[in-house]
Amino acid sequence: MFHEPQVILFSEDVEKSAAFYGGLGFAETFRVPETGAPIHVDLVLDGYKIGVASVESTRDDHGLDPVSVGQRAAVILWTDNVDAAYGTMTEAGCPALAAPHVWLDRLRIAWLADPDGHPIQIVQSLV
Repeated sequence: MFHEPQVILFSEDVEKSAAFYGGLGFAETFRVPETGAPIHVDLVLDGYKIGVASVESTRDDHGLDPVSVGQRAAVILWTDNVDAAYGTMTEAGCPALAAPHVWLDRLRIAWLADPDGHPIQIVQSLV
């Protein structure tokens, strides 16, 4: 009945958010409009798809009232080295939310934020 699940993040600056996720290795698969300032961009990494949608377009085109601030959703990215990924991301200007730490004795995790303030959790298995 359903297939190809995807998460959409609401954004005040779709171009900036799409560039941010592109910098993390996500590949752009869809953009509207194709030229000019986008109102929606889809990106994929290892089969995991996220979309970035304009707050204004979501309101005007779909009649919704999306929240554009706060920690509304989180993007989870697995890595082989949380400390190195955290260092690279913070050096690139990502706001740090929680430094790398061990959780449940089997995971090393850290939290950062994307340009719209959505939390990003980077996770490494320790077992």
